[in-house]
Amino acid sequence: MPTDRFDLPERADVLVVGAGPAGSACATVLARQGLGVVLVDQQQFPRDKVCGDGLIPDAHRALQRLGVHAEVMAAAQTAGHVACIGPRGGRVDVPGRLAVLPRRELDDILRRHAERAGARFHAPWRFDGLLRDGAGNARVTGARLVPVGSHHGQPRELRATWVVLATGAVPHALRAADVCERIAPSAVALRGYLAHAGPRSSAPALEVVWHPRLRRGYGWVFPGPGGVYNIGVGLAHSHARGADGRHGMADVNLREMMRTFTEVYPPAAALVAQGQWVGPLKGAPLRCSLEGARVAQPGLLVTGEAAGSTYAFTGEGIGKALETGMLAAESMAPEIRGHGGPITVDADTRVIERYRSALAALKPRFDLYERANRVNDHPWLADLLIWRARHSPRILRRMSGVLEETGNPGNLVTLRGITRLLLPLG
Repeated sequence: MPTDRFDLPERADVLVVGAGPAGSACATVLARQGLGVVLVDQQQFPRDKVCGDGLIPDAHRALQRLGVHAEVMAAAQTAGHVACIGPRGGRVDVPGRLAVLPRRELDDILRRHAERAGARFHAPWRFDGLLRDGAGNARVTGARLVPVGSHHGQPRELRATWVVLATGAVPHALRAADVCERIAPSAVALRGYLAHAGPRSSAPALEVVWHPRLRRGYGWVFPGPGGVYNIGVGLAHSHARGADGRHGMADVNLREMMRTFTEVYPPAAALVAQGQWVGPLKGAPLRCSLEGARVAQPGLLVTGEAAGSTYAFTGEGIGKALETGMLAAESMAPEIRGHGGPITVDADTRVIERYRSALAALKPRFDLYERANRVNDHPWLADLLIWRARHSPRILRRMSGVLEETGNPGNLVTLRGITRLLLPLG
């Protein structure tokens, strides 16, 4: 059980703010090193989190590294392929190791796993700002936390050798920490849960749909455990920079987009007609870039979607959040373990350089998926890819490689790649 929220300690080796996949992964790795880790979140667990809930191969690999894959899979609905449906109705099934588990359940499993490793969890506490050892840009020495849901609770100060912000795509915590350079999200999405008691396919698929009436957006139908489907719509490049230099959201109503999707895509329409919505539709922003957030400063690391760890094109963020959370922990742990006296500038520098280098090593992959995001901007590319994959095992293998992260998604939609797609079948 979570520790009583008012039993918050005065200090820790590491304070992790946010108990989603990135924060819990970071806390788990650090706690296993014998460090004193406090993990806080502004919501009581289990709690809902807007997401597509899909676990693709990178998430499976990260969960295995954490030692929690078997527990997650015991609760999840497995699937053997992603069905890609183009604007003209063409379909191709891309094989892969896939699963679906609502974030309410997944995040609670990960949070409990961190506690079993030795992390102390406290909720609900809202991050209110950083503590520093002096004025200006002096070293971070902890955080100010405010109890949520009580008019009587007083803010608390928790001192820590390092603070990790794993607070997700909503930028209020980043603004409070004064580390947010990019406020506008990269994309937006809306999802709902629909319970359907009818028979299910023996080989369920995660369905991703492009349709002319969705314009530059897309829809999905993901089969979850217990006959509950995650149905949603997303809009890539949702915010564009105007002539005044400010980012504004595209003129799209996501609820109207959802209504359209559940009308024009027959499987979604059938689920809506025969099933029952569970809870309200909920929307969320996505941060799909490692650019535009100051991810490190002395005493502070930013990780997960707060740092922009979600892939453009696929919108996949769980695996990347887990991975960046573990990278943050691995960057800090050697210096904290070896720290027997005053914190040194050299130690801080080593942590920051390790973390920035680790994220830099990921950046080429993010750039490739951003290039592949042209499919969402130009849905006719989806038609072309699906048509060729239906007739070419080589193209299908390349699409599977994108899913497995063993292939380059950008190469499929470069001028050269498109030219190859237009060549006669051989």
